[in-house]
Amino acid sequence: MQSLQEKASEWSGVHQDDAFAIDETNLYEKLGLQTFINLSTNFYNRVYDDEEEWFRSIFANSKKEDAIQNQYEFFVQRMGGPPLYNQRRGHPALIARHRPFPVTHQAAERWLHHMQEALDSTTDIDPDSKTKMMNFFRHTAFFLVAGDELKNQKQGVGCKHAAGKPAAA
Repeated sequence: MQSLQEKASEWSGVHQDDAFAIDETNLYEKLGLQTFINLSTNFYNRVYDDEEEWFRSIFANSKKEDAIQNQYEFFVQRMGGPPLYNQRRGHPALIARHRPFPVTHQAAERWLHHMQEALDSTTDIDPDSKTKMMNFFRHTAFFLVAGDELKNQKQGVGCKHAAGKPAAA
């Protein structure tokens, strides 16, 4: 039986080593908090304005401002910054937090489309960082798709994506 990480690599086309290349550089120190806020704001503006009702409906019960904050705090924490997400919301537990939503291949691809556009239009992020981030996002999106298969099995799964990094000194 394939692990969730193996499925994520197969479905995303991103090898785990490439997905976790974000750990080779402290992207938080390199890019700064405001860049992550800008990226998440840009992303969620696109999501909430999506032309596809089925996709917008996934986010219908969330306030855009909360979604932006949750995302940038997770990104900051995961990419080398302080544990903002953990301090406010607890462990990210990505699969459990996404369990109420239809995390399908189609939804992952739509999410990734908006994230790629948000990355492309966030000029404060250099090309190498954009590549590392997109590899991480793509792998993570399909990690969640794989986790969605467990939805009806009521199993808990550990998550390397949620591993917080120590705050920069």
